[in-house]
Amino acid sequence: MKRYLILLLFTFQGLMAQVQFEARVSKNTLGVNERLRIDFIMNVDGDNFDQPSFDGFKIVAGPSQQISQSWVNGRSSFQKIYSYILQPDKKGTLNIKQAAIDYNGQTYKTSPIKIVVTNAVAQERDPNDRPQGSGNEMLNLVAEISKTSPYLNEPITVVYKLYFNNINVTGFKELAKPKYNDFWNQNIDIRQLSVEQGSYQGERCYFVVLKKTILYPQKAGRLTIEPLSLDIGVQLPTNRRDMFGQMIITDDNKVVSAGAKTINVRPLPESGKPEGFGGAVGKFDFTVTPSKTTLKNGESLDLIVSAAGTGNMKLFTLPKPVVPNALEMYDPVHDEKVTTSLSGMSGKITDKYTIIPQYKGKYAIKPMQFSYFDLNSGSYKTITSKEIMIDVLDGPMQAEANASANASKNVISKTEQFKYIKPKTTLVAIARNDFYGSNLYYTLLFLPFAIIPFIILGKKRKEAIDGDVTGNRIRMNNKLAKKYLSQAKKQLNNKEAFYIALEKAMHNFLKAKLHIETSEMSKDNIRELLLSRNANPETVQSFIELTENCEFARYAPASSASIQQDYDKAVLIISALEKQIV
Repeated sequence: MKRYLILLLFTFQGLMAQVQFEARVSKNTLGVNERLRIDFIMNVDGDNFDQPSFDGFKIVAGPSQQISQSWVNGRSSFQKIYSYILQPDKKGTLNIKQAAIDYNGQTYKTSPIKIVVTNAVAQERDPNDRPQGSGNEMLNLVAEISKTSPYLNEPITVVYKLYFNNINVTGFKELAKPKYNDFWNQNIDIRQLSVEQGSYQGERCYFVVLKKTILYPQKAGRLTIEPLSLDIGVQLPTNRRDMFGQMIITDDNKVVSAGAKTINVRPLPESGKPEGFGGAVGKFDFTVTPSKTTLKNGESLDLIVSAAGTGNMKLFTLPKPVVPNALEMYDPVHDEKVTTSLSGMSGKITDKYTIIPQYKGKYAIKPMQFSYFDLNSGSYKTITSKEIMIDVLDGPMQAEANASANASKNVISKTEQFKYIKPKTTLVAIARNDFYGSNLYYTLLFLPFAIIPFIILGKKRKEAIDGDVTGNRIRMNNKLAKKYLSQAKKQLNNKEAFYIALEKAMHNFLKAKLHIETSEMSKDNIRELLLSRNANPETVQSFIELTENCEFARYAPASSASIQQDYDKAVLIISALEKQIV
């Protein structure tokens, strides 16, 4: 009897140990327009099933429940399944969290599942699988590109159209926004969506323009526009009719994607490129206009430098005037009156300089040149302004002003000629102490002997410094870092030159502090070496991100404020690393 009790106890423990509760998915990687099935399977009749929240997914169907039980060769088996059909709401890596059940006073949970959601993929529909609709429905999202091989900074348009037929569209939601890496972009507002008639692949249908975007490529080569994906609410006719003979309409959701597009951007030709070309592409007029050319002493004038026309108006800088030293010129006030439409940017940009003359005379402001690439002719055009003469009618002459400035130090007016006569006299004895035997005599006598030890120490220190090759290289790199930071500061108004100098300064700082060469400057090696020298991880990450941004920022549009921020960030990071590195 005892033997049977022990056997029964082990059998009961074995049954307890065999409780299984797991989650299975139909696929771990899917497009944003696809669906997946997830089953929560248990081999016992668990209670209080607690489903996960399914963050990032929409429940299309479920939960559905299946229960099966069988006896085979005297052994019973039990299975209970909760099933769901899920639709992802966005791209990325999503996690399906744990589900839970209670059984015999214990809680059992499934393991989390990681799902990777990619761009929308093409789906082949089984012609025999038509649970809804008549089979003649059309629903396609298309990205229409105005030009697939533009020049650098030539405008192109992307118009997203939704074509449909034999189907009612009730609304839509963006699942994945298009990404325009290496493009300057701006959306064109659509005040109201309207349905128009058209054709798609030779078939008459309706379409709605959902989105319009103007793009200016900022980098030559093959650039990719990532697709727009939408979740469309639709109403589909079925093959069933109601009691009055009218066709029954059902609501459903469809996911459509415009697909990725590749743009082959051509670089601007090097042949014939003018010196000082600032990157303007389009068709422009260039003017340099003074507010006045004749001034009196103390008056100022405004010199207005402007470019008007169509092209990449916000993506280039105007040339800077060169004026004589006798004219004091202040930093310009920049003004933009630019509108953006599907044809591109058009309008006028202006730099207004305030100039104040210092001396009487006539002064010439040299002619200015503005160059742009003309898309119509495929060649460079240069506009040269006229020379501007500024006539200052009165005030000091420059030579006279310099002479009077020197003489004024020694000239005393007649009315004040007796002002500096002292009213009291202090008498000083005529007889003076002899130099021989004085304190100054002995100081000068023994001073050379006192200097000799310092000369010897200085010589030894110089020999030690000359022999320290590594130290000299570190000091040289430190000087180079300071030099390039100084150079970067001078180039704050010249984006490309600024980021080249800033990147060189960062590299020379690393050479000085880590004793490495340029060939060793991989991202992982820099991080490892800085962290091993007790640098703060956040400072290290900021250093690497700023270094990587230098290359990208040369070709991306940047404002003077963002350039100043990058310079200030570099100064802070280098100062922080100086204190942290041991």
